[in-house]
Amino acid sequence: MQNYTKVEYNGNKNVILRITPGHFITPHSHVNYYIDLCDTKARMKEARATGESLAEMYLASDVIDTVLCLNGMEVVGSYLANKLTEAGIISLNSHKTMYITQPEYNVNGQMMFRENNQHMINGKKVLILIDSATTGGTLKTALDSVRFYKGEIVGISAVFSIATQIEDIPIRALFTKRDFPDYASYTHDTCPLCRDGVPVDAICNGFGYSTL
Repeated sequence: MQNYTKVEYNGNKNVILRITPGHFITPHSHVNYYIDLCDTKARMKEARATGESLAEMYLASDVIDTVLCLNGMEVVGSYLANKLTEAGIISLNSHKTMYITQPEYNVNGQMMFRENNQHMINGKKVLILIDSATTGGTLKTALDSVRFYKGEIVGISAVFSIATQIEDIPIRALFTKRDFPDYASYTHDTCPLCRDGVPVDAICNGFGYSTL
């Protein structure tokens, strides 16, 4: 899909969204825009700028032990953690550093951590980092998982989010519905695009898209 539009965050040419209008299916909804964050996650300059911009929202925090990265956000999460530690945000970990980790998914779609990874969540203050949040389904699963492994959620960060909070936890995002007032998300059985016979352009998830 080449007909995308680039939108910058506060004039920073390295913190951008690439958005394409159309009819797209995600794991939890149908949406009228595809937001491509592939280069944001994988290109060093963009990942660093994005991570540092997200970190600025937490410079007044007391403690963050672990950055839990969803949908391939580990590179961004590393730059976010580095910026926070440079700014003096402390960790209670024995080596006074932050963990950057990702969950594993079991056959039921639940997020899990094996025994050798559980220490990164258990008893830790966890910041959840996601690329984009529309319905909140993935975030809800993450919240349940962190609590199951006895972690404490101290915040949620996103590059783009429609929701402003989930379960009374604020979602701090670089791009929001204010940037795309006509962005819309629908449940699979109430999508007006399907009702009007608009063809699906692609099936999308955190890894990218597959055209039809």
